[in-house]
Amino acid sequence: MDRSKLKVRKCVVGVEKKMNILITGGAGFIGSHLALKLSDRGYGVTVFDNLSPQVHGADPEKTSPLYQSIMGKVNFIKGSVVSRLDWKKVLVGQDVVIHLAAETGTGQSMYEIEKYASVNIGGTALLLDILTNNEHKIKKVIVASSRAIYGEGKYNCSKHGSIFPLARRETDMSKGEFECKCPKCGNRVQLCATDESSKIHPTSIYGITKQNQEQMVMMICPMIGITGIAFRYQNVYGPGQSLQNPYTGILSIFSTRLMSNKPINIFEDGMESRDFVYIDDVVNATIAGIEYESFDSLSINVGTGASVTVSMVAEKLKKLYHSNSEVYISGNYRLGDIRHNNADISLLRKILRYNPTIDFDDGIVKFVNWVKEHETTDSVFSYERSLAEMKSRGLYK
Repeated sequence: MDRSKLKVRKCVVGVEKKMNILITGGAGFIGSHLALKLSDRGYGVTVFDNLSPQVHGADPEKTSPLYQSIMGKVNFIKGSVVSRLDWKKVLVGQDVVIHLAAETGTGQSMYEIEKYASVNIGGTALLLDILTNNEHKIKKVIVASSRAIYGEGKYNCSKHGSIFPLARRETDMSKGEFECKCPKCGNRVQLCATDESSKIHPTSIYGITKQNQEQMVMMICPMIGITGIAFRYQNVYGPGQSLQNPYTGILSIFSTRLMSNKPINIFEDGMESRDFVYIDDVVNATIAGIEYESFDSLSINVGTGASVTVSMVAEKLKKLYHSNSEVYISGNYRLGDIRHNNADISLLRKILRYNPTIDFDDGIVKFVNWVKEHETTDSVFSYERSLAEMKSRGLYK
């Protein structure tokens, strides 16, 4: 073999080699994009995924553009992160694990508690148990953490300085009072960029499971000689995002409804905001973490450092789709949702030397152009069904 033709990367121990990388959940939104780019860069890529119908449909080879995008291009192994036998099989010969596999719906997590705990916490526990007690070649584990671990995030109170509000009370939201308040004096507070040293206090079961995933990786990996990195991804969007999963986020939900000229219900007062980060920036930041040569473990935000209101999102999407949908602000709300999200990405820039390259105005156009090329018919996991499930349990008002 002519080794000069191989693309190689320097691994964490400083030895030139072509690393083998295992991506759990690698047929999903982030995972499929990451798998293809890593393969293009010369890495050996194995995708480990259970092809959940909620994400991929009943027949992934026909109904999942995400799965179709990686078919035949990377090594694919179907299996479950809650199976010890599956984990042992897929870890053989791997150098790095990118652990993305997880249940991801904030709202759904509030009533499918056992499933979220079993997959997110239990699956990560199995991985770490095997790495602790069995022979392997793993040198680095990167886990997908989340903005959800911060709960309401960081704010400033005119009386008490930097504070971290508690989960918003239903009694306030039922009266249309949606903004966060100081937990000490009850006054309205000013949003700040949430940095990695901010208080960890999730307001949803999903956030709790991501907190546990991150904590386990960051505790165990350094103890057994593995570099651990937790990426606290913000609201990831872009081409390839599931259009049939009602738990994936407002861009997909709004898009499928706008394309069908169905009404858009904006929760709360429409001024809730999110830090939307484009898929290419997430992939490139993750690759920077793979190629990060220090042994130091770290937790790091991956976002843009800017936030966009939900009303603005709906306005931009309606215009880009030339939709006739009615867009109305209902005052409805979901328990467990946060009010705002704005990440401080100073560490991303300083440590990994990565700066996001695609702002929301450009990214949303790319996303809409991709959606227009794909069928957006409702699936069995419809948006209305997801709301009905929450309402029946008293979680949607």
